[in-house]
Amino acid sequence: MSKEAARELEVLVRSGWRLVAFETFEEDRALRVVERTAESTERQVLPWSVSAGLAPKGEGAGSLDAGLRAMAAVAEPALFVLLDAQSELGDARAVRRLRDLMPHVARKRQTFVLVGPVLDLPLELQREAGRVALPLPKAAELDPLFRKLAGDKAEAASLDGCVRAALGLTASEAVRVFRKASHLAGGHGDEAAAWIVREKREALRRTPALTFHDTETAMDEVGGLGELKRWLGERRRAFGDEARQFGLPTPRGLLLLGVQGCGKSLSAKAVAREWHFPLLRLDLASAFGDTDRGPEVTMREAVSVAESIAPAVLWIDEIEKGFSASGSDPRASRVFGAFLTWLSEKTAPVFVVATANDVTQLPPELLRRGRFDELFFVDLPTHEERVEILSIHLAKRSRDPRQFSLDQLAGEAERLSGAELEQVVAAGLYTAFSAGRDLADNDLANAITETVPLYETYEERIKELRDWARTRARPATLDAKMVDLFQQG
Repeated sequence: MSKEAARELEVLVRSGWRLVAFETFEEDRALRVVERTAESTERQVLPWSVSAGLAPKGEGAGSLDAGLRAMAAVAEPALFVLLDAQSELGDARAVRRLRDLMPHVARKRQTFVLVGPVLDLPLELQREAGRVALPLPKAAELDPLFRKLAGDKAEAASLDGCVRAALGLTASEAVRVFRKASHLAGGHGDEAAAWIVREKREALRRTPALTFHDTETAMDEVGGLGELKRWLGERRRAFGDEARQFGLPTPRGLLLLGVQGCGKSLSAKAVAREWHFPLLRLDLASAFGDTDRGPEVTMREAVSVAESIAPAVLWIDEIEKGFSASGSDPRASRVFGAFLTWLSEKTAPVFVVATANDVTQLPPELLRRGRFDELFFVDLPTHEERVEILSIHLAKRSRDPRQFSLDQLAGEAERLSGAELEQVVAAGLYTAFSAGRDLADNDLANAITETVPLYETYEERIKELRDWARTRARPATLDAKMVDLFQQG
């Protein structure tokens, strides 16, 4: 069970709170936490549900109002656990009765504990309730569970991989996945861990805003962006105990602002690969489109998953599109506010990499220091970076870059983005393949000529972006030409 949640609940109960909202999808784990609190505070646990009534005799089934009448008859110190409370709090009579009972339960050393996945309390109860959240199980909680399932013969080293692979699942999901993986793999080693990772991806599809990414992109496959790479390199070892002892804060993340197709998203993927961290992508559009549970629940669950598997990289692509409506939509504003609070106060080593293309859509609160460690501006590649990018994509397609006039080609591709340069190589290969010969300089030169750069369409917007970034952001590339470009606009 979560020691943090048990400690918080115990503090609230001992402090005399009469109402506690305990948010979790894991009812069984929540009940174990409540039982531990009841034992330490010398109270009994009395669960209630609309179908079964109040334990142990079942009085008060059928409605929350009936359940509260049954609870009012209990004289002993107790923790009343109201299961699926979120579906019953719309009953105005029951809410009134709950408020009427609060002074009496305080005298009898009793507390109402509301348990449910999301608890939007009625306005009249919001200032009365303490809140406890049950985080997803960490390795220290899953390890004894898996050891018990595996038996005495299992080796500790083989189970460690399975435990790490299961992080991000609920306790019940982890147990089911571990049993299935052990059966399929015939043991608890690397093959079982690989099966658990596959099953975890399937399980996390129920969190529509969050997806796992297996990235094969290494940092040396990202062309240019030397200053950004240097900054990231300095923070590579800043997540361990040695860094804490040295006095370093845990890196929080960075915001990459700039021209489309210039390597912002690619950099997010490469960071995870370089640091050997799992990569999670948070899709804000999916979060706000989740009408069944609502964006608040979806975002809370996504953050909980990210923290449970930390250290991890959380990638948020085009963040401005997700939060641009926060000023006019009250629900979006609440979600945005909660997300900003998490960005500022998170203690788990979740490194957030957010990208944005349109600075005018960014809420000012997002740019405040403390949300991210740094704001980088990613511009069109310089001449030297275009040479590097062409070399990378030629090498990835089994061509020797030294066989091509890259300096001349890079000069002809002055206004092309990194993504457009990749397409230049692909287009040249198509031409050569169709002609039945190998790739030549002319194929690449023709592809460059035929490409209409994004810059031609969005020239004014890109200039505005450069003007904004000149005094507000740090260039991801530092060389003499880029400094001149920043100074001239």
